[in-house]
Amino acid sequence: MTNTKQIRPFRIDIPQADLDDLRDRLGRARSPYVVPGTDGGWDRGIAPNYLRELAQYWRDEFDWRAQEARLNAHPQFTTEIDGQTIHFFHVRSPEPDAIPLLITHGYPGSVVEFLELIGPLTDPRAHGGDPADAFHVVIPSLPGFGFSTPLASTGWELARTTEAFAELMSRLGYEKFVAQGGDIGAGVTGRLAATHPERVIATHVNSDPGTLGLVGEQLPMPDGLTGDELAAIDAEREKWAQQKGYLTLQTTQPNAIAAALTDSPIAQLGWIAEKFQAWTDPAQPAGEAVERDLLLTNVSIYWFTRSGASAAQFLWENAHSGMDWVMPSGVPQGWAVFGTHPLMRRVMNPEGHIEHFTEYSEGGHFAAAEQPELFVADVRAFFRKHRG
Repeated sequence: MTNTKQIRPFRIDIPQADLDDLRDRLGRARSPYVVPGTDGGWDRGIAPNYLRELAQYWRDEFDWRAQEARLNAHPQFTTEIDGQTIHFFHVRSPEPDAIPLLITHGYPGSVVEFLELIGPLTDPRAHGGDPADAFHVVIPSLPGFGFSTPLASTGWELARTTEAFAELMSRLGYEKFVAQGGDIGAGVTGRLAATHPERVIATHVNSDPGTLGLVGEQLPMPDGLTGDELAAIDAEREKWAQQKGYLTLQTTQPNAIAAALTDSPIAQLGWIAEKFQAWTDPAQPAGEAVERDLLLTNVSIYWFTRSGASAAQFLWENAHSGMDWVMPSGVPQGWAVFGTHPLMRRVMNPEGHIEHFTEYSEGGHFAAAEQPELFVADVRAFFRKHRG
């Protein structure tokens, strides 16, 4: 009888045939006729000239094998939970008093975002930090994302994922732990605290001003806003309305985009790279907020695992689950807002109940990849209060 609770070592090893196929597809890709005057603009989605340059770099210069080796430098594993393969990094600290930390990524990200953090979080002594801030780090791929594929069934959404990750921590021997996440990862983190308060010591989430666009839709409108503040909220909501086409399609007709993302690397590249521009630090030049090879490693994982399609299914399931995105809990929580907006504290922490609410002018949605040093410092500072 197969032991479905078994934890198996895992190494990424993409077949050479898949690399050759990707390069061939990129070489044969057809480009649309660009409307004159729009080649460098981002107001209609990804800028066509940027997409062409990025695709050429992906085909001719990007070294997947080097990035694969970088990923494989950290211990990876898979296990089956509720019938689904779950892939994860598990890196134990050399420090005897380290505490377990579960980090969950969001969309359209992956475990790649956290590679630069693993060393400083697990071994702060070796990275100029205080060994008392050490963590045992667990970083899973969401079901249907990356190497947690293919999806074994329907029904994988936020609640089921939360329970799967709680089970994962149990299998690793961590009955109590702290949790961190952004985007979907913030939902998982908050739900863990609400449903397993006896196990979750404290939670930390990262956010960005894009959250303001959800006010009145997924988040409550605060009382007592001035006319100028309401106008600022409306501006953020309008910005979100112009950016959420990806979500509307994936939460209504995921099979439509699934076919394109699975068959065309250019479609998958444009689909993700546009968000890495729209949601990152606007003070950075276009395409430079996140290092290019990191972006393409992330895109390549979606391509090789066909998880552009299954990530869309995850978003569809969540949209049709009827659950609330935010669940209250009594577990201590910290927030770090990157690329902040003057209204973030007013909207997200109106009564000051969040004990740790820090705001940074730098960074954005992909904070761990954009500002790894600030990210690590904030995580350390908050959880330092709750290690006892």
